[in-house]
Amino acid sequence: MASDIAISVEGLSKCYRVGHQAVRAEHPTLRDQIVRHARDLARKTRDMASGQAVVQGDTVEDFWALRDVSFEIPRGGRVGILGRNGAGKSTLLKLLSRITEPTSGRIQINGRVASLLEVGTGFHPELTGRENIFLNGAILGMSRREIQGKFDEIVAFAEVERFLDTPVKRYSSGMYVRLAFAVAAHLEPEILIVDEVLAVGDAQFQAKCLGKMKDVGSEGRTVIFVSHNLAAISQLCESAIYLRSGQLLGHASVELAIGQYMNQEANNTGLAAFSAAAHKDVAVIEVEILDGLGKRRTEFSTSDDIRLRFRVRVQRAALGGRVGFRVLSADGVCVFSSEDVDSLERPLAEEPGDHDLVVTLPAGLVNEGSYFISLAGHVPNIRWLFREDDVLRFKVHSTYPTGTKPLGFVHLKLNWAKG
Repeated sequence: MASDIAISVEGLSKCYRVGHQAVRAEHPTLRDQIVRHARDLARKTRDMASGQAVVQGDTVEDFWALRDVSFEIPRGGRVGILGRNGAGKSTLLKLLSRITEPTSGRIQINGRVASLLEVGTGFHPELTGRENIFLNGAILGMSRREIQGKFDEIVAFAEVERFLDTPVKRYSSGMYVRLAFAVAAHLEPEILIVDEVLAVGDAQFQAKCLGKMKDVGSEGRTVIFVSHNLAAISQLCESAIYLRSGQLLGHASVELAIGQYMNQEANNTGLAAFSAAAHKDVAVIEVEILDGLGKRRTEFSTSDDIRLRFRVRVQRAALGGRVGFRVLSADGVCVFSSEDVDSLERPLAEEPGDHDLVVTLPAGLVNEGSYFISLAGHVPNIRWLFREDDVLRFKVHSTYPTGTKPLGFVHLKLNWAKG
């Protein structure tokens, strides 16, 4: 591999075996069930090594999380990874981080890798923050003296001075991710891999992390960044890799890759439905774009009202939970966002049952262009309830009298009067 290449991937594939247990129509007694499960366990133990279906009547399916992926990343490159949930992004990062082995293909890595794939990766919950800093440095192959030279920078960046000698199992998720990112970014890896963990932090911390990753790239080190925040990817990265259903669909400049992703992934029908089964507490199960008369549409003029109709299912109340949406521009910039707590006295997430909501975007709110809708529910600074990105697309055409498009994202008509 050439010295100016940090990562080379050729024909990379990863296959998982997924078992489906046969459905049995009969309902035997408790004793019969215990006997059957004992026999099934013995049969599983015998058959697993041979790769056969693990229970008589069961089936095993091959699931390809990645298939025949090839690319190169230059030393010092800042690369974003794009794709919907299930596209293969996390699998790719685990392979690059050597957490799991590929089914086929080859990965060549030139340099020391630090990965931040999920909150607390590489941390021992019983050890203190101080001890985990030294543990992670040792895992990266650094000497104690090298770690001590970076120690004060790490602590200052993470803002956990008061809790350094507290076991990290007692940290909040925000403290956890701040320290984890600070350790990964400051211990000078040649390659830094960061997954969507920055969503845990507040806006100030996210901006701080993006700035640090830019600094890492400017020092000639390589950054690989996965995020659903397309604006963050656009701000940080020079190029991007676009994955869909485990296959590489594009590797280009960040502007071209984001454009390809938005065009191919967006729903143009005006209606999107989701299963609530994947979410234990709260989920949006349907969202629809309507005009002022209640008719489903995806194209509007700047003089039209746009209505968004949501159906939210609360299976179990989430105290302090919020449900909301974002409207994004064609290049992934958040134009505005709104949450149920903006106008409802009590958050939806605290009331079990199905709820229908309508939000009206008044005429003139958005300028001419293509826009995308993303949905999310969360308990602020604690956890996500659900997240669905770029689920619908709509277009707005200008009715500006001069025939020219006003600048900016909004199309407000302001009153001018002589003073």
